Amino acid sequence: MFRYFPTNYPWDLSINLALEMGARIGEIEEMCAPLQEAAKAKDAAGSKAFRDSWERMADKLCELAKEDEERGRLISAGDKYGRAATYYLTAERLQAHGSQGREALYQRFQEIFARGLELAKENCERVEIPYEGKHLAALYVRAEGVDGKAPILVQVNGLDSTKEMKYRVGLPAWLAKRGVSSLIVDQPGTGEALRLQGFTARFDSEHWASRIVDWLETREEIDAKRIGMEGVSLGGYYCPRAVAFEPRFACGVVWGANHDWRDVQKRRREKRR
Repeated sequence: MFRYFPTNYPWDLSINLALEMGARIGEIEEMCAPLQEAAKAKDAAGSKAFRDSWERMADKLCELAKEDEERGRLISAGDKYGRAATYYLTAERLQAHGSQGREALYQRFQEIFARGLELAKENCERVEIPYEGKHLAALYVRAEGVDGKAPILVQVNGLDSTKEMKYRVGLPAWLAKRGVSSLIVDQPGTGEALRLQGFTARFDSEHWASRIVDWLETREEIDAKRIGMEGVSLGGYYCPRAVAFEPRFACGVVWGANHDWRDVQKRRREKRR
């Protein structure tokens, strides 16, 4: 793990995730160099300083992207908007629940992320799956070079990640080149489902997973007999349960499983004593 702030694991984890999503090390340095003292505080003021620094860089990239657009350099603009979205999301994700301006920052992130996808002409489409009178938002990446129906892997988040993070890390693109489609979902408790729809996490993941399968079965280009699910971190609880209780899933994949969040938190409190 790349350690920029040795005394602040949450910040370092966020930096590493941003790097996995395509952040540039020079931009990381510019954002983080002024934060050495703030990183030691681990309080609301420190989180605000982190947000301000990363948001400034994202704003700067958006201005550069706008200039690219005006000059017809649309792919370059899309690339800059993509990195800006990563920085907006990284800043938003570290803010406390209900902190001032957090929702507006999340909305800004979504706007810029979508603009980046459009201009860069990425193989990624936002879709909405009917759920509880509202919807679950997801990113749909189509398999490449497939004649007929394609298999698909539904991908779900952990405790506090988002569909855009999982998309940017790269698995959907790798699968697409191998003839497998991807549906990256903000399930209840994460991303849009929590922030904009008000869907909190629930233990019975088959409840929302079955609605996802219902939606996939309506897609003519999807092989309904080859629907799998992958979960990372706390998704390592959601995925096995969904696959076990929803028989229409053909397989399940778990990475870095976290099966008992209560036990993890209990151990962490004991270490602080």
